[in-house]
Amino acid sequence: MKTILQKPGRVKRKWWIIDAEKKVLGRLAVKVAEKISGRGKIDYTPHVDGGDFVIVINAEKVKITGSKMAEKVYYTYSGYLGHQKKITLQELMKKKPELVIEHAVKGMINRNKLKAKMLKRLKIFAGPEHRHQAQNPEVLDL
Repeated sequence: MKTILQKPGRVKRKWWIIDAEKKVLGRLAVKVAEKISGRGKIDYTPHVDGGDFVIVINAEKVKITGSKMAEKVYYTYSGYLGHQKKITLQELMKKKPELVIEHAVKGMINRNKLKAKMLKRLKIFAGPEHRHQAQNPEVLDL
């Protein structure tokens, strides 16, 4: 029996749409990371970028469990002294809920040269509308 390996030129990508309303953030991020990295495919090969496109809608309605809303803090640092900024999860959900899901998915993808390419296939929208109707995405139930 032969081992099936993906080749970069032969990768067939599908479009998936996920509704994040009332979905737990971590469990949602695991499924999204699996789809954009291609781990769920039969011919998964770690060194080939073989994942699919994923559209996440209703990012503002994602469910956060426990007391993370008030206690979880995101840090950014520009490199200059005194320029470290922090923002709580609650404040970030009000400003840009897309970044919360993006940050969670980013932490669940393999740390290699393909990570940036994989994240480009992730499209996140705060509301129920998206601009990728022409790609005919299939609904993915979690």
